[in-house]
Amino acid sequence: MRASRGGTFYNRSLERALQILSAFNTERQSLGLGQLSDILKLSRPTVFRLCSTLQEYGFLIQDQESKRYSLGIRLLELGSIVLNSFSLRAIASPHLSRLQMNLGKTIFLGIHEHDELLYIDKREGPESRITFTANIGARRRPYWGMLGPVLMAYLPDEEIERLLEKSPLIPVTKKSITQKDKFIKWLHQVGDQGFAIDVETTLEGITGVGAPIRGFSGKVVAAVGAAFISTSVDSRGLKRVVKETTATALTISRELGYSEQTERPIPL
Repeated sequence: MRASRGGTFYNRSLERALQILSAFNTERQSLGLGQLSDILKLSRPTVFRLCSTLQEYGFLIQDQESKRYSLGIRLLELGSIVLNSFSLRAIASPHLSRLQMNLGKTIFLGIHEHDELLYIDKREGPESRITFTANIGARRRPYWGMLGPVLMAYLPDEEIERLLEKSPLIPVTKKSITQKDKFIKWLHQVGDQGFAIDVETTLEGITGVGAPIRGFSGKVVAAVGAAFISTSVDSRGLKRVVKETTATALTISRELGYSEQTERPIPL
């Protein structure tokens, strides 16, 4: 490592690897080892070692006949995540603000990424009685809160089993579901009814309502939810939270391109 002019430290090998990726453009979609060596002004053995590592992780691919390198599919996957996140947040943003104003609750938007729940947006009212530590960018176990179960409910059973094997259910409150069979049964219920009501399974005294957001293909791509102090709403108020949260999720889904001829009624 060495210090930049700004005083921050960075890794020379990583810098060179990024320079290799940056050497490609629309006019140079494939490059040979010698070309990369000339562009970066590095020795061929150094470039070869860097390219081999990038190739191992899917950032580069090499044509077996010409031996030329081109950008790998992993960059496309990462780019898609960024694009989807940005477009999802941009579309959802005004609806999250409206939902927060209508309900007066804390609103979250989350996705699954790298087998974890990732919060990508949040709305809190200026007079909120409680501050949640789950801020934008925070990561939690895939089943966490009211968003995690919604995102898991529409996955194949084998994928649910894999996630629970990787992140076993742990007790964090007296009401946490720690039995896998019971939890999976609840997920099926969530999938059938189209929303999740999480009553104090993650935080003592906190209830959350989550609903799925679908993309144009119909696949669940995110979840929106409202969290609040359990005693702040009665049964009638809870029905309102469910109704408005699911309606917001459907509105965002439609703006993402989702449509279906017959909408499922929300059972209340």
